[in-house]
Amino acid sequence: MTRIGAWIALAFGLGYFALPLIGMTEFSLKMRRGVYSFDAYAKVLADPRFQETFGYSVFMALMTIAFGVLLVVPTAYWVRLKLPRARPFVEFVTLLPLVIPAIVIVFGYIRMFNTSSFLPLTGTATGTNLLLMFGYATLSLPYMYRAVDTGLRTIDVATLTEAAQSLGAGWTVIIARVILPNVLVAVLSGAFVTFAIVMGEFTMAALLNRPAFGPYMQLLGANRAYEPAALAVIAFAITWACMGLIQLVTRFSKHTKAAR
Repeated sequence: MTRIGAWIALAFGLGYFALPLIGMTEFSLKMRRGVYSFDAYAKVLADPRFQETFGYSVFMALMTIAFGVLLVVPTAYWVRLKLPRARPFVEFVTLLPLVIPAIVIVFGYIRMFNTSSFLPLTGTATGTNLLLMFGYATLSLPYMYRAVDTGLRTIDVATLTEAAQSLGAGWTVIIARVILPNVLVAVLSGAFVTFAIVMGEFTMAALLNRPAFGPYMQLLGANRAYEPAALAVIAFAITWACMGLIQLVTRFSKHTKAAR
């Protein structure tokens, strides 16, 4: 009876998530009356604003991932190696973006870095892009930090550091050529989650008036019928592609370790 109940719960969960997606996908294919077609997808993909906003968000995602790696990997490594007592405090700080709404964070950024402040980042497009990247890095911090921290748990950080130092390596070389390659799978997992977050984020990009993918989705949804459904399917496919890449990278890592 327990097994039957588990299968019923699984079927209910799958139906709860799958049926709306199937309905949305079917609706996106009904732009041409009487037949299924990809007209909505063709219109979305051919829209210059889609290409602009999608390219902008991809660029911002890559910049956010690079900044997050440069910030998180040395921090998590140093906490594990030298400051284990500070770990609860660091974990608490990295969890704050989960409980502080994005709208609060972005209003704080605007208040602190507006044109009348000592560091007027919002005065130029480049400065605003930089501020948005910091906001994206803040939102992805809980996932990136935990992914890297979990990767560091699987290796002997102290022994690797001592071995590298005995060969004359400095701290930069140790992090870049010893620690990072050993936690690369964990970093990639955090990177894919960060990519998905950036591609779907709306609040920060909208309030900072940046041409990102999230605000474009909202604007299209307010003015069109079939195209927003097609765009939602595309965004959903991007998210699941990132999740699939995480699984592939993790599985490849396990096979590589087993082969060794």
